Amino acid sequence: MPRRVLILVNQFKEDALAALDAVRDAIDSHAIIVDTTDAINPPHLPKAAEVDLVIALGGDGTILRAAHHCLKLDTPLLGLNTGKVGFMAGYEIESFLKNSASILNENTPLNTRLVQPISAELIRNDESIESFVALNEFVITAGPPYKIIKIDICIDDNPGPTIAGDGIIVSTPLGSTAYNVSSGGPIVAPGVNATIITPNAAHSLSFRPIVLSNDTKIRLIARQTNSDNGDGTRLLIDGQPGPRISCDDHVVINKHPSPVTFVVDPNVSYWNTLVRKMHWAKPPTSTE
Repeated sequence: MPRRVLILVNQFKEDALAALDAVRDAIDSHAIIVDTTDAINPPHLPKAAEVDLVIALGGDGTILRAAHHCLKLDTPLLGLNTGKVGFMAGYEIESFLKNSASILNENTPLNTRLVQPISAELIRNDESIESFVALNEFVITAGPPYKIIKIDICIDDNPGPTIAGDGIIVSTPLGSTAYNVSSGGPIVAPGVNATIITPNAAHSLSFRPIVLSNDTKIRLIARQTNSDNGDGTRLLIDGQPGPRISCDDHVVINKHPSPVTFVVDPNVSYWNTLVRKMHWAKPPTSTE
């Protein structure tokens, strides 16, 4: 039976819409299209048993949102880059169209990479309020009126330091090249079973990022926030605004039990992408 494909496309990206017809034609030639819908806010998703592969058209933000849908569907995700960087994309459009017959052939094993999400539970007054899943990172951010916030860090229930600053980032290896790296955190290769804690503008010269096993339980306890004086301190989930964080709230972060399967181009290595798209260790260039 041919592979059954769900297409997710960012309806607000002209480049994604421009590539859609060619992608649909390629899929139609070798597989079955179950549905084509919006990647950001799909009105509905098919049942998991009806889909063998999800193909998402867009940039990194689109592919990240599509990955959240794939968690629910328990289905592999093939991201097609129509954005500027497309670091998370498994294929460039040209490569996908060239190799679509092999990729979509149900007898050809997919070249995949497992990505391990992290989950967070918001606890207030000893009561669980809500749970969340992130593929890139969770961030507790100061928020308006942008005064310093203070957060206690506990590692496997062992008391750690208190961070004072603009917030804290807890990242996966996938998210290590996003907010984490822009805040001075390390790049962590995919497949490493790790979780990264990176301060955001810490009011200390000695607070450094730390890499932990992803089996570690991280508890963040808000000791000083901006939530009582404005829109305030919030939890961000993969860049999307989550709930407000008040004093004495706990955010408990653990490894999520289910990975997401990304389909990747076997001819493009992670290191090649890091050099080509992230310009890893690129030397200064002359303006002359």
